[in-house]
Amino acid sequence: MDTEQNGNISGALPEQGTTMSTTVKGGGWRIFWGIVLTLSIMANIGLLIMLMGMAAIFATGPISGLNEEVIRKGPRSSKIAVINVQGVIYSELAKDVKKQLKAARQDKRVKGLIVRVNSPGGTISGSDQIYKEIRKYREEEGKPVIAFMQGVAASGGYYTSVACEKIIAEPTTITGSIGVISFYFVVQELLENKLGVLPVTVKSGERKDWPSSFRKPAEEELEYMRQKLITPAYKRFLEIVAEGREGTLSPDKIKELADGSIYGAKEALEEKLIDKIGYLDEAIEMVKSMAKIKDAQVVEYRKPFSFASFLSYRSQNILTINKETLFELGTPQILYLWSVY
Repeated sequence: MDTEQNGNISGALPEQGTTMSTTVKGGGWRIFWGIVLTLSIMANIGLLIMLMGMAAIFATGPISGLNEEVIRKGPRSSKIAVINVQGVIYSELAKDVKKQLKAARQDKRVKGLIVRVNSPGGTISGSDQIYKEIRKYREEEGKPVIAFMQGVAASGGYYTSVACEKIIAEPTTITGSIGVISFYFVVQELLENKLGVLPVTVKSGERKDWPSSFRKPAEEELEYMRQKLITPAYKRFLEIVAEGREGTLSPDKIKELADGSIYGAKEALEEKLIDKIGYLDEAIEMVKSMAKIKDAQVVEYRKPFSFASFLSYRSQNILTINKETLFELGTPQILYLWSVY
């Protein structure tokens, strides 16, 4: 009996051991696969967050709308911000400059600004908006702001530059062209002789359609445009330059220079349209001196790459002829623009 019991006991032990071993092995695999599944879920969540972040960056850019890029190393406790006015001036460029100034205003470490101008000018409205925003920054922040001219800073480009305390230009800069220009297209011959289209205009008064794209203008119409459009805009330009160069140029001297002529940097310095000839490093030193700081990090603000803006840019550059385009071509453009453009 003892033998039988011992035999049964000894026979039962392996079976019990086998069951326990199987249970332990099964539980280990469950734990292992649970860990793998958890890590997989976490990895996928992380990947999803990363993709959403990248999509947000490519779609809209950072929250500020602009990226800050360091162009000269220095202590981050003191910064000089470069505000870019590049290309033909129009309303979109004015909005972009306003965003740059807002970014500089929000960063209390910015001790002064360099407004880098490379523009032949553009619309009267766009030029005046940029001028106003620069003056507003100077008045509200009380920090030094200088203009740094590169390449071409003529007409509206000069208009925006005189909003700054000082003007420095590279040796090869072309500036000046103080004046106003207007143009529009006369399509009478194209419509009538080439396309057989006869425009008909019904108006309430003689001057309602002055000037018209559907006929060659009479001298009376051109004189009307000079009085109503060119002269007021020209006077405004002279006032802005007189205000910006007060104490340096007299109103009579400004009027003498404001015949539409362009000036190289050396001649502009002699005529006191600018204060100094130099490069970006000289502009940086000028701001540091005016701000009374020894060193600073120099930054500029740039738009982040965006697929949406890229596609929008491409679509805008596809020539389309519609009634809006025809309206723009037929409407006189009053510009602070160097006429070579």
